[in-house]
Amino acid sequence: NQRGRQRKRRGQFKPTSYSATGPNQVFTWDITYLPSPVKGLYYYLYLIEDIFSRKIVGWEVHQKECGELAAELLQRTVHRERCFKQALVLHSDNGAPMKSLTMRAKVEELGITASFSRPRVSDDNPFVESLFRTLKYAPAWPIKGFSCLSDSRSWVQKFVHWYNTQHKHSAINYVTPHQKHQGLDVEILAQRQRVLEKKRREN
Repeated sequence: NQRGRQRKRRGQFKPTSYSATGPNQVFTWDITYLPSPVKGLYYYLYLIEDIFSRKIVGWEVHQKECGELAAELLQRTVHRERCFKQALVLHSDNGAPMKSLTMRAKVEELGITASFSRPRVSDDNPFVESLFRTLKYAPAWPIKGFSCLSDSRSWVQKFVHWYNTQHKHSAINYVTPHQKHQGLDVEILAQRQRVLEKKRREN
């Protein structure tokens, strides 16, 4: 029996985790700041990433941070990827837009399972945070900030095209996210293996 006046210690439950074996199974998303030349003024990049292929499947830049804009982006992304009413998980941290009533209603309407980071745990959303680091450490990143909203959107559009179609991602065996997302990596990696085996036989 529990003795003493202190409360009984509660058991620690392992958090629910999800894994993806193909594209459009688990999305992760977040919002990051894009600086402007004016101190204290920022633009907000909304970004959705597929954790299986690491592809950026949806993004937008706005002047404010709110759940309504996030819900609209999510709906457009789901329809573009043609995964409406499929078994899809959307993971995010515990920010206000992520837990807004509008966003929660849209997730439920689209038949998506919502997943959130644990409170006070900073590394529960690592995929999109790593992507933000890649974005902000790109050689073309404007150190002095973006001159206007249109400028920031144009820059992000170029980055997304490069990241999805040209960037050889180390976490997916150095193929591009687009190749992984479309299943083209299977033949690419098989051909790579054949070349390696041929060179081993020759040497």
